[in-house]
Amino acid sequence: MTAERKIIHIDMDAFFAAVEQRDRPELRGKPVIVGGDPGGRGVVATCSYEARHFGIHSAMSCARAYRLCPAAIFVRPRFEAYRTASLQIRQIFHEYTDLVEPLSLDEAYLDVTANKPAITSATWISEEIRQKICQHTGLTASAGVSYNKFLAKIASDLQKPDGLTVITPAQAAEFIASLPVRKFHGVGRVTEKKMHSLGIFTGADLGSRSLAELEGRFGKAGRYYHDIAHGIDLRPVVANRIRKSIGKETTLAEDIADTGQMLTILGALADKVAGLLEAKQTSGLTLTLKVKYADFQTVTRSVTREEPIDQAEMMLRLAEQLLETTEAKKRAVRLLGITLSSLTTEVPAEPPVQLELPFGKV
Repeated sequence: MTAERKIIHIDMDAFFAAVEQRDRPELRGKPVIVGGDPGGRGVVATCSYEARHFGIHSAMSCARAYRLCPAAIFVRPRFEAYRTASLQIRQIFHEYTDLVEPLSLDEAYLDVTANKPAITSATWISEEIRQKICQHTGLTASAGVSYNKFLAKIASDLQKPDGLTVITPAQAAEFIASLPVRKFHGVGRVTEKKMHSLGIFTGADLGSRSLAELEGRFGKAGRYYHDIAHGIDLRPVVANRIRKSIGKETTLAEDIADTGQMLTILGALADKVAGLLEAKQTSGLTLTLKVKYADFQTVTRSVTREEPIDQAEMMLRLAEQLLETTEAKKRAVRLLGITLSSLTTEVPAEPPVQLELPFGKV
């Protein structure tokens, strides 16, 4: 293991909703939902912690969110305001290191092994960053600190909101052993069910299986599962790689055959992609829809426009048109994805991330 590395994962707390509550004091302390129209096919981009008490979460349909909390205040996204706050936050990151890998407007990895102020404690750096974010933007952030990206990302989610969690190399083995497999990055609901059927419920269970068995059961992903179960994640924090496309996809909890549900999910994906485009200050000319049927056959459909595509509404309209050209009405679907390519500007790349949406029983 590369225990000498010091990796921080910073994740803003309910970012879009927090910006809205900061800018509109009358919204503070109230259930705020940033997203679409609750009377249509809109989806929740994010929501305040007050709204989360009602069971509302991102990617949920706004109609369902309204049923759960009729008193919720629905607000349309203001990506320019979010981007401005995001840029302020990234400037703070760069006071400490240029090894900053943004994942979206509201989260990023930082490698502070060698940092500009020459501070030896990554925990201290994390505290300073969180304090400066609050001072300069009026927003709170949670942080995870560890020796690799896998553990740092999990740690940042453990004490939200406004929390800090450190997982040292000495603590890693015990922490991973107790972790449910669903918490492992890359383990979706389908893989979780398969692991459960094999008697694999925790990191300890996963770590007890040989590399040969995991590769036999899960193919190439088997080595990844084997490594992270033993605390090994050698992925570097990469600040400057050029990517050719930006997209999101999700494997559904259950196969679905209802196109209305598919469009709701595609709306959530479109919102995520729009946020990434905004974060990267780019747009695309080609939109590709990915559909994987229940029998694992995968098809893609693409459309290219002369005008740049960067708005979620346009992506959803194009995706809906492309969906009509597939067999989605006749065959059950287990995965959906939206990707923008032919980007109008070169942007840094990050490893692809599987977006898990809580759909399948809508």
